[in-house]
Amino acid sequence: MRARWLLLLLILAAQTAWGETFQGKVVRVSDGDTLTLLIDRKQIKVRLTEIDAPETKQAFGQRSRESLGEMCAGQTAQVQSSGRDRYGRVLGRVECGGLDANAEQVRRGMAWVYDRYVTDRRLYALQTEAKAARLGLWAESAPTAPWVWRSQHKR
Repeated sequence: MRARWLLLLLILAAQTAWGETFQGKVVRVSDGDTLTLLIDRKQIKVRLTEIDAPETKQAFGQRSRESLGEMCAGQTAQVQSSGRDRYGRVLGRVECGGLDANAEQVRRGMAWVYDRYVTDRRLYALQTEAKAARLGLWAESAPTAPWVWRSQHKR
């Protein structure tokens, strides 16, 4: 009986994190798909879901970070959480200044649609438009996807 209550409590706690909406001030932009919010004097790291931006040391990595910073740095961001990743970061869709930052990074050519985790199929149309216009990373003839780059540069 006690184990059932514990299991029920764990399920309820997991559901609270999934789908939770919160907001905070963006105090740091780590890269093109990760930022840190300040909420009640606590810093929360958020990984933008469904996209994958170039790594900082990768081509367009710094420009992708700057793009997210232009959108969100110093602003209040709203996050629709979808859980946590293996590094403890909150996963979510982020809105800054009325813009869907996840979609905007793809539209600007500053991130790929992350096929492995995408649920919003509209992101593919934005990526196709960015490719056609040769925006951001699509200016290169054969840009390397971050997941490929990471596998080639493992420590």
